[in-house]
Amino acid sequence: MKPYPLKFGPIYKQRIWGGRKLQEVFGKELPAGERIGESWELADLPKDRSVIANGELAGLSIREVIEKYPKEITGDKDFPAPFPLLIKILDAEDVLSVQVHPDPQTCKRTGQGEPKTECWYVISAAPGAVIYKGLKDGVTKEQFARAIEQGTVADMLVRVPVTEGECHFLPAGTAHAIGRGLLIAEIQTPSDTTYRVFDWNRLDDAGNARELHIEQALESIHFDMSSDDLGVATMGRLVDCEYFKIDKGHQSKNCEVLLSPGKMKTLIFMSGSGTILGTEADPVEFCAGDCILVPAAFEGAVRFADDTQYLTVTL
Repeated sequence: MKPYPLKFGPIYKQRIWGGRKLQEVFGKELPAGERIGESWELADLPKDRSVIANGELAGLSIREVIEKYPKEITGDKDFPAPFPLLIKILDAEDVLSVQVHPDPQTCKRTGQGEPKTECWYVISAAPGAVIYKGLKDGVTKEQFARAIEQGTVADMLVRVPVTEGECHFLPAGTAHAIGRGLLIAEIQTPSDTTYRVFDWNRLDDAGNARELHIEQALESIHFDMSSDDLGVATMGRLVDCEYFKIDKGHQSKNCEVLLSPGKMKTLIFMSGSGTILGTEADPVEFCAGDCILVPAAFEGAVRFADDTQYLTVTL
């Protein structure tokens, strides 16, 4: 197999808080009449596995191609499954639920769920947009449990105004929520375990409240975490944690960046367009909204046709 940059078919998720911005901003062909909150760009979960959409490997899942060509794709012939990233683009037309994801120790202690650490890169933000990131210093488990009963959970959270280009890191155990009017690239570990504690007294189209997971959430939240531990980055290395590393790039029209073999990387394009050229592969075009996996054995260059902002994700 001659390695080449891999594009994937998106997996769309209808959400009560979603909208149509993925189509308006990135030209994605959304299902008609549905509020699409999430486009899963790269996933390797049992029920949702990305399928390659270009080249000779088209039709194979991310799992299948790594099992078949582990060294060429990942650089490691013994690369473990599943693929260790889940990459989404989120359209929060309305506010998301207040939620938390467990860490490995909580999953082991409770015997349920999969751990999840994530980050949010703000692609665009409406005026006055906010996120809720972590608990106010000093909030105890008992105080938070009372706030759940009284419907005052928002008063316990740190409310953070956000703007385009910011990256917010949320380690497992952080209580959080995305506010309305945000388009976000979410990079995370491969887990869909989400424990909701508050959903703003919202009802779905059938008049039903969404399920809450209060007991699991209270077990998962890190009440000793300080809000000072949850920083924000806007340039260069945005995230450097044990699960993934994220770097922000910005290239002008007609610039070219070399891609050396040796390390697998995922490119997420926020704006612009261009072509990835390989020494032994056909050119692969990209545009804003694309997520492309560059195999470890690939050698070539990215040629930018427009002013382009993008993220590079490595393990």
